Amino acid sequence: MPLRPFRFLPWLTAVLAALAIGGVPTISRAAMPPAIDGQPMPSLAPMLQRVTPAVVNISSKKHVQVQNPYFNDPVVRQLFGLPGGSRERVEQSLGSGVIVDAAKGYVLTNNHVVGGADDISVTLQDGRTFKGKRIGTDPDTDVAVVQIPADHLQALPLADSNQLRVGDYVVAVGNPFGLGQTVTSGIVSALGRSGLGSASSGSTGFQNFIQTDASINPGNSGGALVNLRGELVGINTMIFSPSGGNVGIGFAVPTAITSEVMEQLLAHGKVERGNLGLQTQAITPRIAKLLALNDTNGVVVTGVSAGSAAEQAGLQPGDVLTTLNGKPLHSVEELRNTEGLLPLGSNVQLGVVRDGKSSIVNVTLSAEKLSSVDGGKLDARLAGVIFSDLSDDQRGQGMFGAVVSSVKPNSRAALAGLTTDDIVVGIGNQRIPSVSVLRGLANVHLRQLVLIVAHADGNNRYVVIN
Repeated sequence: MPLRPFRFLPWLTAVLAALAIGGVPTISRAAMPPAIDGQPMPSLAPMLQRVTPAVVNISSKKHVQVQNPYFNDPVVRQLFGLPGGSRERVEQSLGSGVIVDAAKGYVLTNNHVVGGADDISVTLQDGRTFKGKRIGTDPDTDVAVVQIPADHLQALPLADSNQLRVGDYVVAVGNPFGLGQTVTSGIVSALGRSGLGSASSGSTGFQNFIQTDASINPGNSGGALVNLRGELVGINTMIFSPSGGNVGIGFAVPTAITSEVMEQLLAHGKVERGNLGLQTQAITPRIAKLLALNDTNGVVVTGVSAGSAAEQAGLQPGDVLTTLNGKPLHSVEELRNTEGLLPLGSNVQLGVVRDGKSSIVNVTLSAEKLSSVDGGKLDARLAGVIFSDLSDDQRGQGMFGAVVSSVKPNSRAALAGLTTDDIVVGIGNQRIPSVSVLRGLANVHLRQLVLIVAHADGNNRYVVIN
């Protein structure tokens, strides 16, 4: 049976016929005609002519003090004639950004591209370069806003990423490997991806990613993911790659998140998140049996903070949360992501099972009052440790984590080497961007408690608490 071309691609018939008659075409005949049988050839070029001027290249520099024990030793300095004190290392970062407000020069990008940078340079498609001003950053979602003093800019309109479907065509525009502006295309592979990466990978604390197979490589970070109408649907932020290059699994922060984060960064310079005041735990078969549940769906409430929104709504330890905003609730992480990504004042609808009876409870996200947490309430091995949030200045420098504000002498943590003012950025393979995320680990039983502690010189150390 002869092959039959698709009816919606009439140009394919002519191309196949030309190949059959003339064999392999010569170079002079290789160019495709603008139209075949009166039908224009499909092309993304008209859309990209509107999009690419709004995508910029970003170069940032960060000066880091490097401590060297040899330079601090006066005997070694005298013997070898070495300078005293610390040395400085300059860290450079290349990435991309998207102009979203042409009149005010606002550029959306990733926190890991500009967070903590001392110098930011933004280069437009037309070759002009401007010094960028960091307006605000949010490490929890890896979103940042930079402003440039430029005129004659072209901005991208923002689409509602909630309308995306798996299978929709998308195009990624950025600056991979510093080569210059590059365009790749693909489809939406999945929506609502979370639980990605580890404490050392640059993944974010609150995750609800668009997954795409459009090629995304180092340097694409902060660039645009657009639909075929040329509207921004996401900010490219990370890839899954065993080799460091593209393997067809890239992730973008959807505009449903970036627009809300940007609005708060422009208004306050930081993001003010809401809090339910709940501590929850996944339901294991053993817990399901103890609570007389039919299955392990949902999460169980293990604690309710005094004065919190959850307490005011009447939630109690032992309640089983089965649905979230009308959809089945699958994990503690899903609840935490919703809590961290919704703006203050949002209503969260929870399906609750108590004593075998189901009900719907509405909780309004209120400002988080607690900025510290007792480690002993998270894990018995952390008894005697108080964790606090970073200061605004530290977060403005691109830092993340939970500060050890106090450690009791002779506690297990102190004996393991944890000290006051340490900044814990990870526990096991879980990145800890803030105290709220750390609190979400309550009652998560880890066989081996490994804390990843950040150092000012860029090197991390591991603290193992038995």
